Amino acid sequence: MNKIRSAVLETVCGVTSTLPENRQYEVAFAGKSNVGKSSLINALLERKSLARTSAQPGKTQTINYYRINEGELRPDFAPDCYLVDLPGYGYANASEKVKALWGEMIERYLHSSASLRAVFLLVDIRHEPGANDRQMHDWIVSSGMEPVIIATKADKLKPSQTEKAIRVIRTVLKVKEETPVIAFSSLKRTGRDEVWNLIRAAGGNGR
Repeated sequence: MNKIRSAVLETVCGVTSTLPENRQYEVAFAGKSNVGKSSLINALLERKSLARTSAQPGKTQTINYYRINEGELRPDFAPDCYLVDLPGYGYANASEKVKALWGEMIERYLHSSASLRAVFLLVDIRHEPGANDRQMHDWIVSSGMEPVIIATKADKLKPSQTEKAIRVIRTVLKVKEETPVIAFSSLKRTGRDEVWNLIRAAGGNGR
């Protein structure tokens, strides 16, 4: 289920770039710098380094569009769609001007992409969501979407700690009761199927 036949980085958009008008639907991944977005995307795509990972926060400074399974229709394969990696926010060493530009780029994408069907907001399961996470959550909601929350680095906690951490995330972000909060581990692939099932379901959601 959700097999990957092809995955390519098709489009890269900077601050002044025109966003592509993709026919296939898009799902976006947002999160602060070093929260594990690139590792999650690589885990979803069963690739080691398609999305670049780095110990240095702030590596992703563009909007990256990954085309998945182009033309694929078989039900046991992941759907033909785009995974969109948004710039990491909250990078302390970036200048205020750069932070503002990244913020404008993310907000422009959330409000103007006609092909966007779902947004996944990544937070580190080990820490209470910060002000930047709450702001991003509010941005996504203001764009007319309720983000799915992915709590990354779940392998760092025991199961009993995981349940408590998810309750904290729900409370701090004021997540609706019906909104999924998925514990995810790129190392152990925990939560991979749940995320793919939501990506597949998003294909039937108009905006």
